[in-house]
Amino acid sequence: MVKRILLSTVLALVISAGPAFAAKSCYTQSQAEAEQGLRIHSELMVIGLNCVNMRFTDGTNLYRKYNKFTRDNVDIFAAYENELLGYFKKRGDANPEASLNTLRTTMANSISNSAARMKPDQFCNRYAGRIFKASSMNRTDLKKWASTIYPSHPVSQPICEQ
Repeated sequence: MVKRILLSTVLALVISAGPAFAAKSCYTQSQAEAEQGLRIHSELMVIGLNCVNMRFTDGTNLYRKYNKFTRDNVDIFAAYENELLGYFKKRGDANPEASLNTLRTTMANSISNSAARMKPDQFCNRYAGRIFKASSMNRTDLKKWASTIYPSHPVSQPICEQ
């Protein structure tokens, strides 16, 4: 009898907490944009580091180009980080900053794995253009790129229903 009461109580709590828990476990559009923006930033960092020795006729150094891109858009990336820190806090993570660092590391490792599977020149020839593309974007276009969710690069949480 006690087991049934306990099971019924637990089941009632789970059912009643379902929508609240779901709300904490899904992303708003701005949170999804924040994750995608940080994914772009993390990928560009890995490309810049792996392709630092790539030679261009104009003397471009991809890592320096990545650093300039970061400086030019530091406020956007800081806002994205703050958006996700807020999400992790609301979700109840014990250490939201560690959760953000883990997410960024996971994203960087994903592109690093591509680099490890390819010869350096193959990787750089395939991905170097992303740094040029990002560097040529204005802030509106960068945020539009970040807000686009590609099936090949989904966000880590489902998008909340409006």
